[in-house]
Amino acid sequence: MATYKKRGYKPKTKKEKEEVAEENSTTAEVFNTLDEGASKTEEWVVKNQKYIIGLIGAVAVVVLAFLGYNKYIAEPQQKDAINEMYTAKKYFDDAASGISSDSLYRMALDGGEGKYGMVDIAKEYSGSPAANLANYYAGISYLNLKDYENAIEYLSDFSSDDKMLGPIAKGGIGDAFVQLDQLAEGLEYYQKAYKANVNDFTTPMYLMKAARVAIDLRQNDKALEYLNRIKSEFSTSTEASQTDVLIGQVEASL
Repeated sequence: MATYKKRGYKPKTKKEKEEVAEENSTTAEVFNTLDEGASKTEEWVVKNQKYIIGLIGAVAVVVLAFLGYNKYIAEPQQKDAINEMYTAKKYFDDAASGISSDSLYRMALDGGEGKYGMVDIAKEYSGSPAANLANYYAGISYLNLKDYENAIEYLSDFSSDDKMLGPIAKGGIGDAFVQLDQLAEGLEYYQKAYKANVNDFTTPMYLMKAARVAIDLRQNDKALEYLNRIKSEFSTSTEASQTDVLIGQVEASL
């Protein structure tokens, strides 16, 4: 291996002067004059330095592209999507209030006044938070329009940890499956709904729906489990007032 020379060292012999001159040559020449004892790793680095530099450059480009995407594309797109959603959301809210609901749910889906509806927002801004929320509104709109297949599709594409929206989306899929007479799938999603973000509103509601479907499927043990949980854990809920009658019916059928 080449020996380390302290700063300020002056070569004395002709050989040393040649060595110093060579050390001050280009990087490529230094690599070419490495000792025969250089390790295999060092040899590989020398041989592939152009590729390594290229790889580092590529990684840098990807990182910069990601940062640029967030700042110059994702954030502006999110603002555009929210602006587009304002009108569609108003249609949805009016429909939920019962004002000409079917036509307004359709406008919430398809858009109006030169603005996108929830379907286009979900498609054009795919991957953004706005598109995710548009999937929820589109799914609930289709559910109210009795288009159950589309309701399942859009609600399945929605994800949220929100205390209300998460369970309601799962429960909406359950409702759609039940309307399609796919009770086992409906029960599965009601179970997901009451387990998601336990609270005093959605949890007893979907426990009750799960209990009724379990009764229809003659899964009486499950039905009793759900009903007794409502009675003991959510005694002040609207659903709790119905539990005694249903428990009596299930026990009578055992």
